[in-house]
Amino acid sequence: MEDRRDRLRALGELLRRLRKDAGLTGKELAARAGVAQPTISRIETGRLLPVPETVERLVAALGLDKAGRTELDALLARLRDEVSRLKGGLVGREAANAARLRSSRRVVVFSSAMVPALLQTAEYARLALMVGREVDEDDAAKAAAVRVEAQAVLFDSGREFSFVLTEGAVRTWPGSPASMAAQLDRLVQVATLPHVRLGAVPWSVQAPAFPLHGFTVYDGAVSVVESLTGDLTLTESGELSIHEETFEAFAAAAVYGEELRDLLGRIGADYHALANHF
Repeated sequence: MEDRRDRLRALGELLRRLRKDAGLTGKELAARAGVAQPTISRIETGRLLPVPETVERLVAALGLDKAGRTELDALLARLRDEVSRLKGGLVGREAANAARLRSSRRVVVFSSAMVPALLQTAEYARLALMVGREVDEDDAAKAAAVRVEAQAVLFDSGREFSFVLTEGAVRTWPGSPASMAAQLDRLVQVATLPHVRLGAVPWSVQAPAFPLHGFTVYDGAVSVVESLTGDLTLTESGELSIHEETFEAFAAAAVYGEELRDLLGRIGADYHALANHF
């Protein structure tokens, strides 16, 4: 709890410094951002964690450059992770992830073991949150609903999404082989969106690196690694550079468009044969 208070105070001090650097009073920033002046005051005094919509308004009003936005995003990412832990349960974790998505304009995802959360069907999401874990079924079902609802950002043409999966991520199935038919259809459909780039690295292509884990990079400022016990939030520039370089290496080895559809079709045929066997 003390860490969270310290970060809230640091967020307030950062906003105050950025506001003064911009030559604005609290009243002027509130008017320019279209938010209430008491909101600015509560953020600057460490008494309020702003919602993503407020952050976007403040960023625009302050005219932040990339460095300023990165510093702000890093603090907010850590605060939201702590808030999700305080809420407890899978629902809180998914709500924090959804808030991060809503505040991001460019999302880059590499996955080596499973279909990314943004691309999961409701059934896959529920199983992904439950299989192999000791969790409450009701909590998992509600968390899956939050995860699927957050996917609405995919249809915002003002955002940019890039996904690269290994073939192994698509061939790893929770539940039953039969349930993967709808999941493969979902991938094919999302790949048609003009602002979404979706590729997969076939097993027949030499891997450019060992895909030790997946990650999601938000606006080039924060990379989140999902683990069995929680999310790891990385903000150091060196770590971000390694993740971005790794993504580009796998992206260069991936297939897209018609080749991707052919690959998913072959995988779908294998799942069909597997389902008949079972």
